[in-house]
Amino acid sequence: MTLSYLDYSLIGLFFLLILVVSLRYTQKSNRNLEQFFLGGRNLPWWLAGTSMVATTFAADTPLLITELVAQNGISGNWIWWNGMIGGMLTVFFFARYWRKAGTLTDVEFITLRYAGKKATYLRYFRALYLGIFLNAIVMAWVNVALMSILEVFFELSKTEAFIWTGAAMAFVVLYSALSGLRGVVVTDAIQFVIAMIGCTILAYLVVSSEGIGGMSGLIAKLPTSSLAFFPTLDFSEPTQIASQTAEVLTISAVTFFSYVFVQWWASWYPGSEPGGGGYVVQRMMSAKNEKHAFGATLFFQLAHFGLRPWVWILVGLAATILYPDLPAADKKLGYVYAMRDFLPSGLKGLLLAAFFAAYMSTISTQLNWGASYLVNDFLVPIFYDKKKAQNAETGFNLVRLSQICILVLMGVGLWATAQLSTLKAAFEFLVTAGAGLGAVLILRWYWWRISVWSEILATLAPLLVFGLIKFVPIETPNDFLVITFTSTAIWLIGTLLLPAEPLPILQKFYRHIEPQGFWKPVRKSLALPKPPNQLPLLGLGWILGVLMGYSFVFGIGYFLFQNFAAAALSFSIFLATIWGIQRIFAHLFKEKNT
Repeated sequence: MTLSYLDYSLIGLFFLLILVVSLRYTQKSNRNLEQFFLGGRNLPWWLAGTSMVATTFAADTPLLITELVAQNGISGNWIWWNGMIGGMLTVFFFARYWRKAGTLTDVEFITLRYAGKKATYLRYFRALYLGIFLNAIVMAWVNVALMSILEVFFELSKTEAFIWTGAAMAFVVLYSALSGLRGVVVTDAIQFVIAMIGCTILAYLVVSSEGIGGMSGLIAKLPTSSLAFFPTLDFSEPTQIASQTAEVLTISAVTFFSYVFVQWWASWYPGSEPGGGGYVVQRMMSAKNEKHAFGATLFFQLAHFGLRPWVWILVGLAATILYPDLPAADKKLGYVYAMRDFLPSGLKGLLLAAFFAAYMSTISTQLNWGASYLVNDFLVPIFYDKKKAQNAETGFNLVRLSQICILVLMGVGLWATAQLSTLKAAFEFLVTAGAGLGAVLILRWYWWRISVWSEILATLAPLLVFGLIKFVPIETPNDFLVITFTSTAIWLIGTLLLPAEPLPILQKFYRHIEPQGFWKPVRKSLALPKPPNQLPLLGLGWILGVLMGYSFVFGIGYFLFQNFAAAALSFSIFLATIWGIQRIFAHLFKEKNT
């Protein structure tokens, strides 16, 4: 593909803008680790929330949505839309607590909640596992997606695309290592705006093109099944996970049960853990206060599930009409071909800059977040005196160490990119075998009896059960549910039989967090009065949040597809839930002077 001087100029201006903005925060970020990894804990909700959204918008995201739409129409998005249930749980039950915890990372929380060497070793393991292994896999996926785009846009070989992707990654290392989290989140906001503008323009040009004929033409040219917002429930195949061969996503009884009743509390995935995790927690802890952490996480859910996907869905649907002969394995490239064929001079550069923006926002977060684990949760506890690490001189040196770790992670990410096909099976094994751990990550905030043994057993038990299922082999109706419930039984039994955490650490945690839930023995040992029970209010907020999110998602969809009556109903529900959540928000924070 030939790009004009205007295209190259726009791309160059974009890179220059990112560099200039990020350099503005260099001096402040170099003061200490809190400035470098949490931006001084002073981010407003809208900036922290936008950064969360930008991080989840990677170069591969529009391509993934295009592939899902090609396979199952709009309903294919339920593969990830079901995550709204767990996301809203995080908003109401955990966002305030994470900000209040005051730790530098979510891994550091382990030694806030548990005591002893077992907790320390668990912290080391999580730091290396999340910071290096899983982080490298995520970066590799994002790199491969950018390489696919570069191959089509510039007609490059895989080797050439790899080299240019490495150069882009090096640029991200440069500005993220210099500017710290504050520079990362500010550039995230800029990158998100540019990316969404570019994707919106593409959607408009493709849908209004002669081959489609506007929204009415798109609707007329597609089978009705492709436009269905909801999957088909098939209870005749109870062991079927989900069909991805029909025009509408078909969900079996088991899958439907998993989505609604199990997955939101049982599944564990880096960055999407029940109760928050990874870069999402990093943004919560970087917010100004608990109110801003709550607002940032709520905004993230709405923008992540509602604002972003529809411009990609429109292009994905149009691509099934414009490129009907694409092989199944290349359906995702329909989005890239639409960029190539429908963007005029100048706009090609803008959208390519948008994809670079999406790529950079994800990689910069992965690098900063991964380095925070390596430095704060592995290197500092082992090699540095904690008190000395807090003073200005040593803190400055630790920032340099953090920058070195970012550079090392870049090398690991590029290596993983070259090995992605080999590592994919190992990654899928570890993620699948994490079923059941999520419940412990939730309950450790709300039940005093959860101990470090609970978390260790919940980490190991799924691996053992998964191994038995795969290597014995054992036939099961659904591996995920069998692993989840067996692992849950194991860690629950272990929790009740093995020693609880020492009372002093539980008392310290209770005083610090003031958690709701089942803490009566600890509260009585402190001679503290029983606090008002907020759990029913939090549960109501969660339900309203889920209704709010889905009514927002579908309200936009119904409006775009000219079903104005359904859109009006959806937006009415959306506005009603806003009113309800505002009341709950006011009640939750009425006694807090934040």
